Amino acid sequence: MENTTHLHNFPPFNQAEWIRLIFLLSDTQQWMNQMILNAFFQVPLKDGKKLFRKSYYITVTALAHILERHYFTIPRHPAASKFTVPLIELLSYLRDASTEPASPIPGTLQFKRTLAMDKTIGIDLDHVPTCLLTILTDAGGGIKSFL
Repeated sequence: MENTTHLHNFPPFNQAEWIRLIFLLSDTQQWMNQMILNAFFQVPLKDGKKLFRKSYYITVTALAHILERHYFTIPRHPAASKFTVPLIELLSYLRDASTEPASPIPGTLQFKRTLAMDKTIGIDLDHVPTCLLTILTDAGGGIKSFL
């Protein structure tokens, strides 16, 4: 009778190859992180480093999601709220929101910051012009979305 508590390892675990893979992935991740920072710092935004604090930051994945879903020049997701201000202006609002207090969103692990601008910055879900910017972050300060 075969012992069912023994884990079969097919193919056999190759520790040396696995360690090489981890080092390759680590080097690739560091290279990607540097490329991401270089891409973000190309934007002519004063105090842009405020978007990369340990307690308030945006990843390239989150920014791509936000742009794809909410930036008016990208025609995907027509039912979503859309920003109609230039990208640099939008990023400066996002940067400025770092000093706003974050409120927990009941029933989630997320927080929100809401800023009222002195001009229309886009349209809301009902396609009504809005001057409100709401930024959603996770508990660690990672920006997940803004609308």
